[in-house]
Amino acid sequence: MDRRTFLGAVAAFFAVSPLVVKAQPATPRRIGFLGNGNSTPVSSEREAFLRNLRDLGWIDGQNVIIDYRWAEGSPERLPALIAELMQVKVDVIVLSGPTAIRDAQNATRKIPIVFVVLTDPVASGFVKSLAHPDGNATGVASQFEELITKQLQLLKEAIHNLSRVVLLHFTPYTPTVVTAAETAARSLGLTTRTLSVAGVAEFENAFKVARSERAGAIHVLPSPYFNAQRARLIELAAKYRLPAFYEFSNYVRDGGLMSYGPNITEMFGRTASYVDRILKGANPGDLPIERPTRFEFVINLKTAAALGLTIPGSLLQRADKVIQ
Repeated sequence: MDRRTFLGAVAAFFAVSPLVVKAQPATPRRIGFLGNGNSTPVSSEREAFLRNLRDLGWIDGQNVIIDYRWAEGSPERLPALIAELMQVKVDVIVLSGPTAIRDAQNATRKIPIVFVVLTDPVASGFVKSLAHPDGNATGVASQFEELITKQLQLLKEAIHNLSRVVLLHFTPYTPTVVTAAETAARSLGLTTRTLSVAGVAEFENAFKVARSERAGAIHVLPSPYFNAQRARLIELAAKYRLPAFYEFSNYVRDGGLMSYGPNITEMFGRTASYVDRILKGANPGDLPIERPTRFEFVINLKTAAALGLTIPGSLLQRADKVIQ
């Protein structure tokens, strides 16, 4: 390279170097992820959220920072955890369950909230409408109130001469869930007893009562805290030999008897789309609530055999998955 060429190259470098500096990435955005359970093991729901977020171009540690907080199955911790996320100035909070939504909305009406909830968010007062949520919250909502009749029908078909069902309810959860379940049970000619628990320490007594009252089955009503403590619920159902029905297939994969409901992993995956749009400037109140359209019916034959149940062939044929 001659001297003239060299000097030209140096001049060109310094001419463009300011542009290079200006092209450096901006300060990463912050996402608050509030989990109802524990950080370990890493849940499929969290993995789905992160995977979809990456597909949309948001990489944790690069252009976005995710601040995790975990309630560890204790809803009383939620207000303090939400306050922590607000202190680090997150741009959006991802959470699930009506208790978390209510606590977050009580804490802030400015920070966008993206939720996963299993009941009607309009009836619960979280949003104005499904099409136009208004306010600072939006997300993905299932329709438990519409699914409960189908769930009880499946349970009744699986258990010959079923007449009495215990409904297990997590106390802080919305009472509309109980009302919907009791109404559906009556329409199917089932007698119900609702047992409410406020924590893990009360689980076993509920199963004892169900067994002493000769309930034919127990229906575990949806709650993110039940899901976080599902291992204990499955253990007690086996101990007291009570056929149990659940909302999500992860209960059945872990040893529960039957489930029918939306895919919770897919629901969490869908929250990434909301976060993406909000970080790009969308108003959460303008983003319509999504509702799942695919539902899974799963049966665990090992658990059925342990309970002495013979699941009808007609029911097995309709199952999306049979665990043997």
